[in-house]
Amino acid sequence: MAQVSPVSSAAPATALAPSIVFFLSARSGACRRVEGFIAQVLQRRRNQRTFLLRRVDVDERPDLAERFSVTDVPTLLVVENRRIRGRLDRPRTVAEIRLLLAPWLR
Repeated sequence: MAQVSPVSSAAPATALAPSIVFFLSARSGACRRVEGFIAQVLQRRRNQRTFLLRRVDVDERPDLAERFSVTDVPTLLVVENRRIRGRLDRPRTVAEIRLLLAPWLR
């Protein structure tokens, strides 16, 4: 089962929305499934503009995967004010993603 790292409470609104950095591999069925889960969470709660979604293909950018210590895909990071506020390695359910993003969801 995926583990959710502790997430701090949301900071006051800033000009920049927090980013979801989605580390993926185009060859992975699990990554395609998680992309659908992310869309489901954001659309269901009308939070499409709450986050900037940034996709990083680890096959194309292994340097970024190494920099952020990503060893498994899919991996999600929430970055706010240039700091990692949450991390989820190998999410398997919509509920896990919802829990990671809960501090920012409306």
